[in-house]
Amino acid sequence: MSSGDFEKQKQVIKDIILELHQGLSFEEAQKRLEQEVGSISSQEIAQVEQSLIDDGMSPDEIKKFCNVHALLFESTLQADLGGEENEAHPVNFFKAENREIEKITAPMKGLVQKAGERDPGEFRDQASELLEKLKDVELHYVRKEQILFPYLERYGFMGPTQVMWGKHNEIRDLFKKAQSELSSLSSSQDVEKFIEEALNPLVEEVDGMIFKEENILFPTSLEKLQTEDWVEVLKESEQVGYAFIEPPADTAHLVDTLKKTAAEEPSLEDSKIKLPSGELSPKQLMHMLNALPVDLTFVDHDDVVRYFSENEERIFVRTRAIIGRKVENCHPPQSVDQVQKIVSSFKDGTRDSAEFWINLKGKMIYIIFFAVRDENGKYMGALEVAQDITRLQQLTGERRLLDEGD
Repeated sequence: MSSGDFEKQKQVIKDIILELHQGLSFEEAQKRLEQEVGSISSQEIAQVEQSLIDDGMSPDEIKKFCNVHALLFESTLQADLGGEENEAHPVNFFKAENREIEKITAPMKGLVQKAGERDPGEFRDQASELLEKLKDVELHYVRKEQILFPYLERYGFMGPTQVMWGKHNEIRDLFKKAQSELSSLSSSQDVEKFIEEALNPLVEEVDGMIFKEENILFPTSLEKLQTEDWVEVLKESEQVGYAFIEPPADTAHLVDTLKKTAAEEPSLEDSKIKLPSGELSPKQLMHMLNALPVDLTFVDHDDVVRYFSENEERIFVRTRAIIGRKVENCHPPQSVDQVQKIVSSFKDGTRDSAEFWINLKGKMIYIIFFAVRDENGKYMGALEVAQDITRLQQLTGERRLLDEGD
């Protein structure tokens, strides 16, 4: 298809979606799509959604109609999932997880169909068991949000990932609703209401997300991401974890090999501190460390103080005169033995951290020492982190939004 034909096709799709948002019926929209567009690829769908966002439509607005969009394109999608022949490909892991998710949503649907044949207690027990199994879907969504989405956004696909993340949060809310209401089911009427308002919407959204992933997200990802991107996705997935499945043994070996052979060393280039996970200017790094609400002090492998943070409200006094000083000379005599014991345990590998908490001037202070080691486990030094946790001890419940005046 020529670029001109594609632009015309894309404009027709945009017009149909916009009219959907303005009240066009689903049946009429589907008819127009089949007549005026015909088949459409997953990448084209993603490009259309991105174009709508570029034209000023908010991701939240698109999210409201996300399910309608998916159903609209269901009969015309031409999903080409080529490129993931290697069983260690991250897309295969996502798809394998989806198959396991379906093994949970399918009996949920069966439970709904036979709800009238069970007493509320029996229904509640079976629904509780299935919901408990489903909770690990959170890892599936987090891996998308924290690993796959950032790589897509590097190629300009920011809107579609924002929309899908919003749908994840809707599923999370539905899951919490189902869990919280389950214990109160005591009658057939309660069960009917629970099915209609909590369980059915949850199953519908979870299954709908599988469709969106496998017919839109994954094909678009395979078209956009390069081989080196997928290598990083594979490596970083080990940190987040997998839902319902165990990665094949050869994948673990592959990740281990990649970690050893990939260029993971930090470097200084063009006045930037380049790290495997990003880059910062020295000034950015300094102010970032000073912005942390903790006292940081780093002692090198020779027990020499090399750095401390200079935030505005330090807990323990530090002056620049201590840089280059032996750590034992920076503590009162009565605590030197304890400091040396900690450092020795770090060096011989018997300990990786040591924590303490004290009352200081009416405040609860939490202090933790960490052994700092390189990728081969070699001791590089010790990091002391001290934090005033007085306010943290008083926190209860949740806070998800800023209060007025914050």
